[in-house]
Amino acid sequence: MMVSGTAPSSDTWRVGVLFSRVGLTAVTETEHFLGTALAIQEINQAGGILGREIEVVAYDPQSDPETYRRLADRMLTDDGISVVFGCSSSAERKAVLPAIERRNGLLWYPSLYEGFEYSPNVIYTGASPNQNSFPLAEYIVRNHGRRVFLVGSDYIYPRESNRIMRDLVESYGGKIVDEVYVPMAATEARLREIVVRAKDLAPDVIFSTVVGRSAQIFYRLYREAGLDPAAMPIASLTMAEGEVREIGAALCEGHITAATYFGSLQGPTNRRFADSFKSEFGADRPISMWSAGAYAQVHLFALALARAGTLDTQRLVEAALGLSFEAPEGQIQIDPDNSHTWLTPRIGRVRSDGGFDVVWEAKAAVKPDPYLAVSPLGGRWIGEEASVA
Repeated sequence: MMVSGTAPSSDTWRVGVLFSRVGLTAVTETEHFLGTALAIQEINQAGGILGREIEVVAYDPQSDPETYRRLADRMLTDDGISVVFGCSSSAERKAVLPAIERRNGLLWYPSLYEGFEYSPNVIYTGASPNQNSFPLAEYIVRNHGRRVFLVGSDYIYPRESNRIMRDLVESYGGKIVDEVYVPMAATEARLREIVVRAKDLAPDVIFSTVVGRSAQIFYRLYREAGLDPAAMPIASLTMAEGEVREIGAALCEGHITAATYFGSLQGPTNRRFADSFKSEFGADRPISMWSAGAYAQVHLFALALARAGTLDTQRLVEAALGLSFEAPEGQIQIDPDNSHTWLTPRIGRVRSDGGFDVVWEAKAAVKPDPYLAVSPLGGRWIGEEASVA
């Protein structure tokens, strides 16, 4: 990846990369960064876009939303950047969005999120709630039981995701036995209290939206308390291969994640991506939805830029809408109605080696529904997944 700290060159396409490599969310954000770097390297080695390579200005916001805001503003003003690949959490996205909109930049956002947002200055390439929460709710109630304990970090994504999960679980005849939140940087003592609470409540499933380092501690304390995933699994939208390795596969085996990508997926596109990723960054480095999603969105950007021939935000967005790409997870497409992305929902269970067995997957990519206009019970969801156009 060409990284620049100098004045812009007319011979390159200059973009910003804004992911953290240290701090509370360093594991997932480093994966975002590496997936982005791999895609840019591939594009440049293939001759760039319209004969011009991608040049990168990259900063590390250290998992701090306020630093994200400041660095995004710096990119858009001092660095003359208009396109930014960045942000992992919703707190980070919300922090940079005013600067992106005010200065008419374009944010490519690769993370799953809680939905209920649209900006003409954002391309959302991560999962919407109908692409992960909907199938997960049905799966856990039907396969594990109706009593669900909601636990989350205290910011917008967990609170909104838990609100959606409550509605879904109750729509399937389930019951939320409790809903508890902890600080982003929760202490071990506070997380141990949550584990004790789970032991007392004995729910069928814990739905966890605890993120970052706190999630790693929570999963470890769960097993140290003698709790058994076979009887009471933790179900998540975010616990992926990288964090499983940090925690230890033996401590995570049996827990459940709903995601649109797992490193264990078969198929030639994923094998090529996995081989390239491991060749570049090390055979022992796990791949997950974080790296694969960031990788795919850069390739979508390249297709849009080749079509638009300019980094002008409006023309680039117009060129991006409707574009499709054969991603590591399969065919994806930017929806022309809402700037979110068609993705294939899947549910995986952690194996003893730290990978995931896919225990359920949709028949095809599903149209993003960030405002949840379609009910999972009364609409097009159950058994009627539509194909990418």
